[in-house]
Amino acid sequence: MDKLQFAIIGCGRIGQRHAGHIESVGKLAAVCDIDVVKAGELGKKFNARIYKSIDDLLAAEKKLDVVAVCTPNGLHAEHSIKSLKAGIHVLCEKPMALSAKDCGEMIKTAEKTNRRLFVVKQNRFNPPVEAVKKLIDEERLGKIFSVQLNCFWNRDAQYYYKSWKGTKALDGGTLYTQFSHFIDLLYWMIGDVKQAKAFTGNFAHQGIIEFEDTGVVILEFDNGAIGSINYTVNSYKKNMEGSLTIFGEKGTVKIGGQYLNVLEYQNIEGYEIKNLPEGNKPNDYGNYQGSMSNHDKVYQNLLEVLTNNAAVSANSFEGFKTVEIIEKIYSAAQSK
Repeated sequence: MDKLQFAIIGCGRIGQRHAGHIESVGKLAAVCDIDVVKAGELGKKFNARIYKSIDDLLAAEKKLDVVAVCTPNGLHAEHSIKSLKAGIHVLCEKPMALSAKDCGEMIKTAEKTNRRLFVVKQNRFNPPVEAVKKLIDEERLGKIFSVQLNCFWNRDAQYYYKSWKGTKALDGGTLYTQFSHFIDLLYWMIGDVKQAKAFTGNFAHQGIIEFEDTGVVILEFDNGAIGSINYTVNSYKKNMEGSLTIFGEKGTVKIGGQYLNVLEYQNIEGYEIKNLPEGNKPNDYGNYQGSMSNHDKVYQNLLEVLTNNAAVSANSFEGFKTVEIIEKIYSAAQSK
């Protein structure tokens, strides 16, 4: 079987990370970025053809199997839809888009073109996350009463300097860029959100970003559970915590660390999680760190889906639901 042919749209740090993992499952055939220096450097490194616009790439490349969309958040929908209409499968970075409406259009296009639309949700592969998800699926925690999600990271002025990050149009908000993976895990483990109440504020980034740097959220889930989210990018100097605590009738568990990468607490009726494998290290971007580096598992799943019709690790509807929940939270914050 011939290797899958990939293209990357967006050659920044996350696009560069994708490139290395693509080579383990296929061939990086083409790259694209409006910054010709970034595109040129990545293209030369992987012997890939170089383009400045997605339209030029799609017009010229007729043998692509998958496009990885690694552009700013506000461009995900446009670039994914164009690629799908060209008859190419899409792997879209998080968040899927900046509105549920755009997510819906992406899904409709994938269905109409009979192409796959994958969404990157690599934190689902964290060993403690997989173990706790298994607990919930097997109903070992019984009825879920409540959950608490803490997201305490640091993003200083340098992170946003001369960048699309921090803009409403291309970034969207702290929940989209920093913590959408965490919102995804809430939905994946606990279920859909019935209603939200929220307070947000910009305390330390006035004149730097166009949205909040901190939020406190109360949630009611469809299954009757309640939950809270406390999030900020004002943790002093460095990331502090990324944790999820779940309280059920038959047990309590806490996934913690800085990136939901450590099983910090468990007390479960008649059961104990043992011998968890060590997870991958967090993505390291020099001045800051991000979520866990599980893109290798994302690409392995993509390969299995396209070649063996395996189950997808995160489907486009789940990407849509993450965005819908974030919209619900921001709407609640605006209406307070």
